[in-house]
Amino acid sequence: MFKAVIFDIGRTLAGYRKPLNWSALYRPALEHACKVCEISFSEREYRWAESVLTRYNTRVNPREHEVSSQQIFSEILGGTGVGKDVLEPMKHAFYTFFRQDAAVYPEAEETLRRLNGRGITLATLSDVPYGMDNAYVLDDIAPLLPYIRWPMTSNDVGCRKPRIDGVLLLAELMEVKPAEILFVGDEEKDMLCARKAGACPVLINRERISRQFGQAKEISSLRELEGLFEIPGHSGCYAGEPAGRE
Repeated sequence: MFKAVIFDIGRTLAGYRKPLNWSALYRPALEHACKVCEISFSEREYRWAESVLTRYNTRVNPREHEVSSQQIFSEILGGTGVGKDVLEPMKHAFYTFFRQDAAVYPEAEETLRRLNGRGITLATLSDVPYGMDNAYVLDDIAPLLPYIRWPMTSNDVGCRKPRIDGVLLLAELMEVKPAEILFVGDEEKDMLCARKAGACPVLINRERISRQFGQAKEISSLRELEGLFEIPGHSGCYAGEPAGRE
């Protein structure tokens, strides 16, 4: 019997109109941040800032371990003539540029409320972009937080999916076995992470486009998730590899 659900956040619980790869939007985001902070970058400084962001762009340069927003924006400002006293307002403006169109999916709150009411323990495990602080990430799902017992991101775990550390940590905190967890996400790394940890990988595929990410279950809306708890046992779910810290 499944006892818990771990959710990815982006494009699982909340939608964003911005692309997954932010590369093409570095310049307008940086210009917005400079305007908000009332500072100016030279062309050389813009190129430097873009090179730092590219280095930490996991869509271009995948990495296992998480880095902090402090580290990234310290490096950006370190290559400019601007003092680090603007670091906090600058990163706030930068992240806000990408978050301004974030919205929780319409069915999310009702689904989580119903699962919570059934005694299902809920958690999140989401990789943050460019070290984005939890305060920003979790604010995007603020209406859902009353139902989520363990809202976590790669900032909390120190590593990114498909490493399984976060799933194993959450299983321990929730006092359940990995095999009793449904892991819901929209990307291949979510499915791989779930399989390697021994959890049940559930792909949310709102576009209903054929995707073979190794999912055991597939849903097109969060509304369908509750139905998976009506099925006795773990039919169709599997653990591709034994769980263990990597």
